[in-house]
Amino acid sequence: MKRRSLLLGGIAGTLGLGAWLRPRDLGQNHSPYFVSLSAALDDDSQSVPTLVVDRPRLQANIDTLLSHLNGRFDYRIVAKSLPSLPLLETVMRAAGSNRLMLFHQPFINQVAAALPAADILLGKPMPVAAAHNLYRQLQPGDFAPARQLHWLLDTPERLTAYGDLADSLDQHMQICIELDVGLHRGGVNSDETLVRMLALIQASPHLHFTGLMGYEPHIVKMPVGDPLQYRDRAVARYRHYLAIARGYLGETWPADVILNAGGSPTYQLYDHGDFPFNELAAGSCLVQPTDFDISTLADHVPACFIATPVLKALDTLKIPGIDLGRLQSAWNPNRARTFFTYGGDWKAAPESPKGLIYNALFGRSTNQEMLNGSRSISLQADDWVFLRPHQSEFVFLQFGDIAVYDDGNIVDYWSVFPGATA
Repeated sequence: MKRRSLLLGGIAGTLGLGAWLRPRDLGQNHSPYFVSLSAALDDDSQSVPTLVVDRPRLQANIDTLLSHLNGRFDYRIVAKSLPSLPLLETVMRAAGSNRLMLFHQPFINQVAAALPAADILLGKPMPVAAAHNLYRQLQPGDFAPARQLHWLLDTPERLTAYGDLADSLDQHMQICIELDVGLHRGGVNSDETLVRMLALIQASPHLHFTGLMGYEPHIVKMPVGDPLQYRDRAVARYRHYLAIARGYLGETWPADVILNAGGSPTYQLYDHGDFPFNELAAGSCLVQPTDFDISTLADHVPACFIATPVLKALDTLKIPGIDLGRLQSAWNPNRARTFFTYGGDWKAAPESPKGLIYNALFGRSTNQEMLNGSRSISLQADDWVFLRPHQSEFVFLQFGDIAVYDDGNIVDYWSVFPGATA
């Protein structure tokens, strides 16, 4: 074969390979669902970035969760994932549970004032100063912290500090002990530490043992191995520490003990079998942000969206400086058009219209976010773009009141907790 033929054949092969590697057009216009949601926002005169919760989808996720728990476990609602008093009230009524898990001292005070029947378990150990501030800021009312508030403590040193605070305030405190069941983010990891903490509680006139908590999200995140094997290891550690605690406390073991575990990613792993817990915690799966699109939550549906207006719709892509926009759009049909939105740089992924993508060369912006899309997308200025949050905690607090969507209309607005979360 002649050299020229070989060269031409190589070029043709390269072009053919390039065509095969070239991204395909992923663009679509809004589905009927998002057309309806857009119309609802327009009818309600919305014009700024808005966090939307779909109430029927929220209810469907609650029903799904309860069908898995099936009365085998009590349900503790994780409030950091649902950081809104009206949202929490809605979930509490629908799930038939007054058990909450909170992670931020100012939010605990707000819940105690607004939801005085709530039974609150801390989701992480707090500095003793935070506990002091909680009692100083607690408003008079029906909430009784000595019965309804369970502090989560992780070390003998922190337990001693809480005992000193309780004595100084003459305040009875219920104590739940954090166990390390494999996450290795702190908590009791030896028999000796657990016994020492139990002894300190028994010796205190104001501290009272109320239960154990072992959080195990790692069991579905390990890069290798069977999640059920990691689950069984975590359960074995939990069961071991439970036996130590029961043996040590004997007849003083509380009748209404809290034995907490689980989380949105893991709660379905306890559908079948015998486990040492009596309650499971979950929150994010009720609104299903993208970080929870995992196999153990395949039967949950997205129920929260960020809606933001399109400010500018351009039929080209231009990058400041050395303009690589033409090259980008020539290679990738999903960069043929450019849209700038009202606000941006949220922890979220474009959801509708399908095929919208961020542009790393242009960069992210909290003011006017650039999104690219193909010519199959007919978005224009003042249309809506929808994104799915990666998580609900923190993200829900960035938009003011939550717009509640139901049956083609915005039917309510739910206030969020004021201030930042931790």
